[in-house]
Amino acid sequence: MQMQHTEIMIEVSELYKKYGSFIAVNSVNFNVHKGEVFGLLGPNGAGKTTTMEMIEGLRKPDRGFAKVAGFDTENDLRKVKEIIGVQLQSTSLFELLTVEEIIQMYASFYSKSVQIEPLLKDMILEDKRKGQVKHLSGGQKQRLAIAIALVNDPLVIFLDEPTTGLDPQARRTLWDIILRLKNRGKTVVLSTHYMDEAQVLCDRICLMDQGKVIALDTPDNLIRSLESDNAIEFRLHEHMMMTEVEKRDFVALLHQIDGIQEVDYRKDIYVLYTSDIQTTLTNLIEVTSLHHIRYTDLRTRTATLEDVFIDMTGRSLREE
Repeated sequence: MQMQHTEIMIEVSELYKKYGSFIAVNSVNFNVHKGEVFGLLGPNGAGKTTTMEMIEGLRKPDRGFAKVAGFDTENDLRKVKEIIGVQLQSTSLFELLTVEEIIQMYASFYSKSVQIEPLLKDMILEDKRKGQVKHLSGGQKQRLAIAIALVNDPLVIFLDEPTTGLDPQARRTLWDIILRLKNRGKTVVLSTHYMDEAQVLCDRICLMDQGKVIALDTPDNLIRSLESDNAIEFRLHEHMMMTEVEKRDFVALLHQIDGIQEVDYRKDIYVLYTSDIQTTLTNLIEVTSLHHIRYTDLRTRTATLEDVFIDMTGRSLREE
């Protein structure tokens, strides 16, 4: 994705938050440009939510500062609240109110608000306006939470894990909504641990792990940093029993295949990273045939943000 704006909408400088002996956010720095979808990507516990809450003014940093549209989140919090919209990771809604009533209630908290009818249409909730919140599906509740975040027509929208727990169709619907917000010039800060979501939606991605920023760039540039465009995956055939020493020797053998740039072995899956998939695949077949090694579930794919994260940390995004 190409960004059309370079104006700084969010400035984050040396944000630090500690709980007892646990450092949740460790000197985080980044800027967010006006009109971009900025992703905070990392596993659970990486510090994404705490970072967002400090930018939103919901949590006070121990050190550092955050500014939104030039307003400091501690000293100018009232002004910050007027120009941001927040969808929390877990939004508590009044189950007995109708969709229309709950949006009207949140609209009453602001000096100015958007018209409810177009907002319901944007969130695909027109036919639910008279229905009680308790009767909404998970995806509909998430869209309602985003509608509430948009009721004051904010400049910046914070979405914290908006698609967690949703089925694939509901996730895709929310993706379309986020892209429409971007097209309307809104600045969106999105936290997620879904690599495909970040890759599709985000102009730039801030990879976080253990409270620190470990990389920040466009999705394409992050993947390009692997120097491997593609990956080959396979499992050993169930009758191919190997000791740990034999597995290490096999990995060393794979490293010698032409075109191989990295070999990863995780949970019985061998992953070969390569920039020349045809050469690597041909040589893999020759080498395994020569050593009478049988395998299954062979597939090829392009490199992903998950691969970038594993390369940088040695762990999967989904590992707890």
